[in-house]
Amino acid sequence: MQEDFWQDIEKANAINKELSTLKKIVEKVSKIETQINDNLELIPLLEENEISTIEGELSTIQKELEDLELNTLLNGPYDNLNCYLEIHPGAGGTESCDWASMLLRMYKMFCEKNDFTYDVIEEQAGEEAGIKSATIYIKGEYAFGYLKNEKGVHRLVRISPFDSGARRHTSFASVSVTPEYNTEINLEIKESDLKIDVYHSSGAGGQSVNTSNSAVRITHLPTKIVVTCQNERSQLKNKEQAMKILKNKIYQLELDKKEQELASLKGENIDINFGSQIRNYVLEPYKLIKDLRSGYETSNVNKVLDGDLQPIIESLLKMRKNEN
Repeated sequence: MQEDFWQDIEKANAINKELSTLKKIVEKVSKIETQINDNLELIPLLEENEISTIEGELSTIQKELEDLELNTLLNGPYDNLNCYLEIHPGAGGTESCDWASMLLRMYKMFCEKNDFTYDVIEEQAGEEAGIKSATIYIKGEYAFGYLKNEKGVHRLVRISPFDSGARRHTSFASVSVTPEYNTEINLEIKESDLKIDVYHSSGAGGQSVNTSNSAVRITHLPTKIVVTCQNERSQLKNKEQAMKILKNKIYQLELDKKEQELASLKGENIDINFGSQIRNYVLEPYKLIKDLRSGYETSNVNKVLDGDLQPIIESLLKMRKNEN
């Protein structure tokens, strides 16, 4: 209700987003409370053989409570932000590039199943199959909170479709997830610290791929961070988008350093680095996906690769809660 509320549009939008999220939580709590009270009032009026009529309602309430509990676990300082998710294949050529494209498909399908929207910021095709790299911008409530634990190395074991001898291969791909910080990041980046290259877009093909030198790759020399953007048709817009992502990544790097320093002062030994293997996806000689942190495992590998990551995400959030 303040007169100057809309003078800072970015701040006003952030507050409105937070207000909308809080209203939804309050509405969920009120709805569950009403359902419980209505059923408690109904129980004394029912005959013993009629109790089964509210069993379906009970399971619905239980599911809504579980969803509400999950929301309470998304309480990190940046959990409610949108995010950038990057995928890079490991050593192994075509095998790893193909595995990276499978992960990209998995995350796209996860977004579609959970009401997140995404934009492909950049996607570089592999020489024979798959992708050399990809970055997608994911937008929605608690996007970073849901996906932050995907950061790390993902390992695939399968019979290679590219091996004429049908031998079993192991492939690796790394995933990085960075929040899109709401506030303007006050970072001074020297022009001399940047190496900027322009090139042709090399995505999946079709009209969405530009044939001019509009794609931009920016390398921050002091940190060796590389950011590419090709989703815009203008080189200038791609550069602006790439600089925005670069600032987010440098800011995240500084936060990681501070977290490491704080942990060392506390005498804790934590690993927040990018190189740790987090999950195995085994397709041969048996089918099993296992998260190496929470211990969650399932033999329904196709369901997970089709974007059903929710059980794994919940297991990780609950594990983090127990650790705290």
